[in-house]
This record gives sequence, C-alpha cells and structure tokens, in this order.
Amino acid sequence: MRLYRFLSGPDDSSFCHKITAVLNKGWHLYGSPTYAFDAGTKTMRCGQAVVKDVDGVDYDPDIKLSDY
Repeated sequence: MRLYRFLSGPDDSSFCHKITAVLNKGWHLYGSPTYAFDAGTKTMRCGQAVVKDVDGVDYDPDIKLSDY
C-alpha cells in the first residue's frame, strides 16, 4: 500500500523538524514544497507532501497515517 500525507506548519524550525522526523521514519518527499501567506494569522506557512510504501498492509480509511 502507498500512503500519502500533506504536512503543513508555520515557516519556522518546527516545520523543518516535522519533515525531518517523517523522513527518518521512512517517508519520502513527494513533489515540491509550498509556501503561502496565511491572511488570518498574517504569517507564512509551509507545506510538503510525503509518501511511504508499506508492504503487507491493506488500505483502510480508518488507519492513522502518523502511526507509520
């Protein structure tokens, strides 16, 4: 099964740590990162898609992606 997640966060080191953590769990970057202004909070936000292949598990919409 192939898993997909889109991670987002503020434009600060916490976002980089979030991405680093999932890369170290075997996820891979998917596509280019995004960067946008959040008018509600008047801050910049980052986003990055990641994917991971998991063998021997069937997809179920109730799975918790962060467990992988």
